[in-house]
Order: sequence, then C-alpha cells, then structure tokens
Amino acid sequence: MADFKLGKLPAREGAVTFRFSAFLDATKLPPVPPTFGHQDLYASAPIGMLGNDQYGDCVWAGAAHETMLWGDEAKHAFTFTDKTVLSDYSKVTGFNPSDPNSDQGTDMSVAASYRRKTGIIDADGKRHKVAAYLALGVGNLDDVKLACYLFGAVGIGVKFPASAMDQFNKGQPWSVVPGSKIEGGHYIPLVGFDGTHFLIVTWGKLHPMDPDFLQTYMDEGIAYLSKEMLTAGKSLEGFDEAALQADLKALG
Repeated sequence: MADFKLGKLPAREGAVTFRFSAFLDATKLPPVPPTFGHQDLYASAPIGMLGNDQYGDCVWAGAAHETMLWGDEAKHAFTFTDKTVLSDYSKVTGFNPSDPNSDQGTDMSVAASYRRKTGIIDADGKRHKVAAYLALGVGNLDDVKLACYLFGAVGIGVKFPASAMDQFNKGQPWSVVPGSKIEGGHYIPLVGFDGTHFLIVTWGKLHPMDPDFLQTYMDEGIAYLSKEMLTAGKSLEGFDEAALQADLKALG
C-alpha cells in the first residue's frame, strides 16, 4: 500500500460524549428510504484530493468535502484548495509541509470541536462552522444510515486495511478481506446509500463500501449539524433546524 495517505489518529472511546442514539427517537421519524443521498451534487465541480494524496490530512479534506456537499444542497457553492485545507491541519496539529515528521494525522474529536468553535476556511477566506456534533454507535448501521439521511453526510473513522487501497485503485467496492493488514486510520465522509453499498468520498472520488466493511473496520463516527445545508430552515428532506436546536438546548 503506498498510493495515497491516511491520517486519522486512533479513536478515543468517550471523546465525544453527546451520543446520537440518546438524541433522536427513530420511532418518531420517517423511515429511512432504501436509497438516499445527494452525492450527485458533487458532479457540478471537481471534488479534489485537497492534499490527502501527499499528506495525512484526511480529516480536514473530509471536512471540506462534507461542507462542499452541504453548500451544494442549499445551492451555495463553496470552494476549497489544498492550501486552505492544509492551513487548518497545520493550525490544529502543528503540521509543517517542510517537516515530514510533523505529518502525524488528526484526532477526530479535536477536529470536530475546532469545526464547531472556529470552522474550516475556504478559498474565499470564509470559515464554515458546524452547529453541533454527535457520536455515532461504532458499527451501528441503523445509526449511520439515519444520521446520514438526516444530516446529509457523516464522518466515519476506520482502521484501514491494505486490501482497501487495492480495491480503491481497481474501482472495486471496499469489502472485507480476512487477514488484510491494518495500515493506519482513515477518515471518510459517508454521503449516501444506493441500496447495496454505502457511498463514501475519499481521495477525490465517490466510492462504494460494503456494509460489512463498515461494521468490521469502523472505530468511530460523528454526525454533524450544518446550518449551511438548510434552505428556509429546512434540509432537502424537510428536516427542521429549529426543532433540533430546541432539543439540543434541552439536552444541554
């Protein structure tokens, strides 16, 4: 395995204390449809690797890819470049492109806090914040599907097997290959489900992933609320931001 970089630090259990499963009552929500997602919106502009072909900034490249999708959902195009994405990686971790030893990756929970308090910067100098974030149940397909359906994208952390790079290079869905060596941690935005595979974004492309792969290799996950996906206070699915904010306040 060599072609592209990883860059997610090991999961820390309990690092995100606000849990998705404690927040939403799925019985009060419409059922998740068999297929969902707005990944086709990426077709309007190149996704870009955003530095992750050379450096371990997958957490930040993924954050930019998520924000691009949320903007497109509300018909606001946001542009990110390698330079802007790497600047956030540097600010949070001390990464210096001139010092290979500083390219040590990112803790997902630290990045999530930064995204809420400071926000990631785009090519126009605008910062994009998330309003809140919640921990997903590890390997919980129902959690992941519901969160992705409601919020448009979720961030998944995986222990990345060498076989997945081979599959990516061949255009094959990520599936479990028993005994494949774990090469490190990787962050991937999950943006839809086609009825058979989850659809994720990594290294500048949409890529299919078997549900078994997620259950086997996922070690953390975060759902984000971004107001930037809303139009007139609602998402494309009709999700109401005002009700969510009321629930967040009640939960503290």
